[in-house]
Amino acid sequence: MKRIAILPVLALAAILPAQPPTTSWPTYHGDNTGRRFSPLTQINDKTVGALAPAWNFRTGVPGGLKSTPLMIDGTLYFTAPDHVWAVDARTGKQIWHKAFETKGGWHIGNRGTAISGNWMFFLTPDCQIISLNIKDGSERWHKQNCDLDQFYYGSMAPMIVKNKVIAGVSGDDLDRPGYLTAYDPETGDQKWRWSVVPLKKGDPGSETWPNEEAMRHGGGMTWQMPTYDPDLNLIYITTGNPQPVIAHANRKGDNLFTGCVVALNADTGKMVWYFQASPHDTHDWDSTQVPVLIDGEIDGHPRKLLALAARNGYYFLLDRTNGKNIVTAPYAKPNWAKSIRPNGTPEPDPAKMPQVDGALVTPNQGGATNWPPPTFSLQTGLFYVGTARAFSVYYIFDPDLANPQGWGGTDRGGATLSTSVEAIDYKTGKIRWSHKWETSGGRSGLMSTAGNLVFTGDNGSNLVALNATTGDPLWHSKLTAPVSNGPISYELDGQQYVVVGAGDTLWSFAMKK
Repeated sequence: MKRIAILPVLALAAILPAQPPTTSWPTYHGDNTGRRFSPLTQINDKTVGALAPAWNFRTGVPGGLKSTPLMIDGTLYFTAPDHVWAVDARTGKQIWHKAFETKGGWHIGNRGTAISGNWMFFLTPDCQIISLNIKDGSERWHKQNCDLDQFYYGSMAPMIVKNKVIAGVSGDDLDRPGYLTAYDPETGDQKWRWSVVPLKKGDPGSETWPNEEAMRHGGGMTWQMPTYDPDLNLIYITTGNPQPVIAHANRKGDNLFTGCVVALNADTGKMVWYFQASPHDTHDWDSTQVPVLIDGEIDGHPRKLLALAARNGYYFLLDRTNGKNIVTAPYAKPNWAKSIRPNGTPEPDPAKMPQVDGALVTPNQGGATNWPPPTFSLQTGLFYVGTARAFSVYYIFDPDLANPQGWGGTDRGGATLSTSVEAIDYKTGKIRWSHKWETSGGRSGLMSTAGNLVFTGDNGSNLVALNATTGDPLWHSKLTAPVSNGPISYELDGQQYVVVGAGDTLWSFAMKK
């Protein structure tokens, strides 16, 4: 493993405290800010060398364990498609397991569960949202969140906001509108639903589509769990790519509100503001990365901020009260935009859109980053993201096809030059350090801690701890598969644990006694 371009960084005293509970990990990101920051310090840059395996739990379910476990009152709760487990967080012993026989849907992964009081909520591949009792896994209710016959499916981790359960929809390369739904946690009754794309002429954003037919087949799936600011009562959701994915002749315009960060009123589901990171996306990038909330300082003034490292290779910093752009900066050398618009949105270069003869584009179809979550450290003031420097060649089959169904094109060839962890100065978007992996490959989620550490996975099936200030590698442990989710940390009986998923196994680490 190598580190490159190490630059000094100062601790950021201007960050306002908004820490998750010290001893637990009660939501997908630890709290509703999306920071994935643990204030625990027992495992730190001086002691991490003594970190050792504590226990492991094998699910036996094929595919990577993409769920982020929740740790509440000494129990870990996590999911895989059609499965939910409760496991003792001290020992890894199973408390209960619930398996479902779903009727279909894509089983590519499930990101986890949400818990409020004694009740758990999660999505199944065949579009059910289900409420279970956390004590024994018994079902309270289930509702239809989407239509399996229209090729939607469920993979997102729901979110609890006030008296609502928030759930999105997944769907790869499907020409149906994405949406976000709020449910009553007691009954499962729908409270509101927000459509990503406008559904009729005259709706906000309809002017960015050529006609109603294009809008109604416009896509924009809501794959990623939102974040939430209780003071503003705003939910921040990021949205997927427009449809058709590659062939775009029938959807001229920016195609709102795909490729966006959107702020919704939590009580009504009404849109308050939006910012489009990928206008008229023609590369299957979407913007369904984590919208991270930061309470910081810009030009000497406290600001409520939102940071996004988008799949398209650009880092964005927004004022989360109104969506106004503060910073747009490349973090992975993208070549697809010819300029930056006055509002901070990149302007697509037509020459880099899919061509009959092909267009060489970076990032590649997988993106400069993807769904695995980044992290923001309240200690260092740095935003950390797993990054790839890679190219794809994008082709279109027929530029004159008026209304192609599906992709209407493809991405082929190209190469991945490198993968790394980038530490970004949240105020400026400048790279403070870059830790480059020795071999290229997949990317895992990240977690930062007050122990001056960043935990992530490398491309050799290792869980790795980096110095959060410098990027120096401090510790690693070989697993049986690449890290497939985002690490978490919690404390029980005075012992700090780090837990991560790899393949079909959940791994726990603690200090040697």
